[in-house]
Amino acid sequence: MSTKWPDGVGRLVLPSVDSTNAEAIRQAPTLSGPTWILGLEQTKGRARRGRGWVDPKGNFSATLALRPDGKPGDVALYSFVAALALYDACVAATGRADVFALKWPNDVLLNGGKLAGILLESAGIAGQTGLMHLAVGIGVNLADVPLVDGLEKRAVRPVSLQEAGAHITPEAFLDLLAPVFAAWEERLKTYGFGPLREEFLARAARLGDVITARTGTAEITGTFETIDEAGSLVLKTTAGRQVIAAADIFF
Repeated sequence: MSTKWPDGVGRLVLPSVDSTNAEAIRQAPTLSGPTWILGLEQTKGRARRGRGWVDPKGNFSATLALRPDGKPGDVALYSFVAALALYDACVAATGRADVFALKWPNDVLLNGGKLAGILLESAGIAGQTGLMHLAVGIGVNLADVPLVDGLEKRAVRPVSLQEAGAHITPEAFLDLLAPVFAAWEERLKTYGFGPLREEFLARAARLGDVITARTGTAEITGTFETIDEAGSLVLKTTAGRQVIAAADIFF
């Protein structure tokens, strides 16, 4: 795994920021190329479906601001790029691969607990050229476990990377993450989603097990069969095969 900072990728470290995703979208129009924005303190972090992201000191909050190629509908695949890169960075930080797994669609698990989350946000459509700006936000519990009020009964417990014996700063973790993100992104551009899909499935949590997917309108329980060519979850249920593009997953 390369540890060299990727060519042509910028790096901005901020002592404090409201949200690295919000900052990425604000700065995107003036950036000359893809840029990582790392916030050493994040005061208004956010997660999927408008939820807040609690960010204790010493944890990792960063966003890659970029202008992706391809159609706007293809940008969701960057969540798989981010997940695979996070997995590799965590393995590099700890020297262990046996304790990590990927929870569809956007979480990294450590010993079954939630270690990291990913949030993609876009801004602007430029005619036929597609998406103008994409913010790939990543949060990792490096040093501390956030206290979360009202955690759902079936939700996985939050954990920190220190549970795997790693003590690493946000800046050092970014040094591990940026090169592997660039490598997985290049594989996506060169070979398409197929190879990333297979690699994600090889690391997927609860593949072959019964899980529950909660969408905005329904709750579907079935056997986690696979992920299809568009990145959607495929469940085998009593009502037949169900393909789910977006949902919260419960074990």
